[in-house]
Amino acid sequence: MQNVTDSFVSLAQGPSAVGFGFNTDILATNPINLSVVLGVVIYFGKGVCASCVFQKIEQLEKARARLRKVETEANDYRVNGYSEIEREKQNLIKATSENLERLENYKNETLLFEQQRAINQVRQRVFQQALQGALGTLNSCLNNELHFRTISANIGILGVMEE
Repeated sequence: MQNVTDSFVSLAQGPSAVGFGFNTDILATNPINLSVVLGVVIYFGKGVCASCVFQKIEQLEKARARLRKVETEANDYRVNGYSEIEREKQNLIKATSENLERLENYKNETLLFEQQRAINQVRQRVFQQALQGALGTLNSCLNNELHFRTISANIGILGVMEE
């Protein structure tokens, strides 16, 4: 270490301190020691750097394998998701179709019920009008005497039927 310091001091204080220049004194600059130190650093540093590079390469390979795995899983989820969506779509279409058919049946039943009710109402009105017309005809044609004879005749017919 002393030699390195001395070489810098000699550069600053020596006769060549007038300007910039190179120190050509091999013993003062100690290039042999510097080349040995540089060689040792390169030799041992190469192993350290190589191990760092190999570790990074290994980490990169692990990351790529993990990426492939995740991409495969994502693709599976995407395929399964699409098939699940398609299945749900078909189920929804089927359920909607069944609901539509059921509503159509309810509509037809309601129409049939309303039609039957209307027919029954018309029948009742026709019957009531016919009955009122018959009663009106009977009341206008029958007087008390005729009414009494008709009742007596009907009682006589019923009496004969009982015997």
